[in-house]
Amino acid sequence: MRRYLNHPLTGPAVATLIVALIVLSTTDRFLTAGNLSNLALQVSIVAIVAIGSTLVIFVGGIDLSPGSMIALLTMLLGSMLKFWGVEFWVAVVLTLIIGAVLGGINGFVTAYLRIPAFITTLAGLSAYRGLAFMFNNGSPIFDASDRLEPLFYGHVLGMPLPLVYVVLSFTAAHWLMRHMRLGREIYAVGGNANAAYLSGLKVRRTQLLAFAIAGFMAAVGAVLMAARLNSGSPNYGTGLELQAIAAAVIGGASLAGGRGDVVATLFGALTITIVQNGLNLNAIQTSTQNVVIGVIIVLAVGIDMWRDEIGRLQFLARLRWPARRAPSKEEEYP
Repeated sequence: MRRYLNHPLTGPAVATLIVALIVLSTTDRFLTAGNLSNLALQVSIVAIVAIGSTLVIFVGGIDLSPGSMIALLTMLLGSMLKFWGVEFWVAVVLTLIIGAVLGGINGFVTAYLRIPAFITTLAGLSAYRGLAFMFNNGSPIFDASDRLEPLFYGHVLGMPLPLVYVVLSFTAAHWLMRHMRLGREIYAVGGNANAAYLSGLKVRRTQLLAFAIAGFMAAVGAVLMAARLNSGSPNYGTGLELQAIAAAVIGGASLAGGRGDVVATLFGALTITIVQNGLNLNAIQTSTQNVVIGVIIVLAVGIDMWRDEIGRLQFLARLRWPARRAPSKEEEYP
C-alpha cells in the first residue's frame, strides 16, 4: 500500500481527481459529452508543450519561451502555406525543424554562453513574439490551408487525433527518460551538474538537447494550434508557457532539477485544463481566471519547496527518534 502511495503518479492523479470533483460540484455541465470532448481537445496542446517544459526542468533549467515560439511558428506556417506556396507536408516538417532549432538556440546560449536559462528564455519570450508580429504586418493569417483542420479534428479508430498525439508523445517521452541514455543523462545533469561532469557526461550537450526537444514539442503544439483554428496569429500561445510550467510542477517535477516523472505531467496538464474549464462553465471572467492560474502556480511551486522541507524534517525526526525495535522473545518472556 505504501508503495502505491509513494508512487510519483499518485499525488498528481489525486490532485486531478479532487479538482474534477470540485468542478463537478459547481456545475452539471462538466460531465456532458460535448464538454468532455472539448476538454480533451483543450488539454492536448498544453500537455504536449508541457513535455518539453518538463524536460528542461529535469535538466535544471526553466523555459519561458514556448508561448511566444508558438506564435512565431504559427505565423511562419501560415505564411508558408498561404503566401509562399510551400507544399503542405514540407511546411509542417520545416515548422517542426525550426522549432527544434529555436529551442536549440535557447540551449546553446544557456549551456555554452553560461547565461541563466531564466534570462535566456525571458529574452526568447520577447524576441519570438516580436518576430511573430513582423509577418503579414502583424495581422493574423486566416484560412491558411484546407488541409490543416483535419490534423486536429480528424479521428483514428474513433479516437480524436489530438489524443492520439498526446498518447504517442508521452509514450515517446517516457521511453526517452526511462530507457535511453539521454534520459538518464538529463536526470544526472539536473540532479548535480558538477558530479555529472566529473562522471564524464557532456553536461552542456545534454542541456542543449533538452532545450531542443522543448522547442520541437512547442512546434508540435504550434502545428496543432494552427490546425485547430486554420490560422496563424502573433497572439497565439499567450500564457501557455506558464501553464506548461505549472503542469510540470503539479506533476511533481522539482524546480531544483533531476527529479520527477514525465508521465505525471499529463495529470498536471489535466488539472490546469479542468480548472480553466470549470471557470469557463461558471462564467468566471478571464481576469479572475488569470488570478486563479497564478495562485495555482504559486501553490504548486510552494508544494515543491515544502516537500523538500517536510522530507528534511522527517529525516531529522528519524535520526532523533529511531524506530523502536521489536522485542525479542527472550525480552518479551524472560
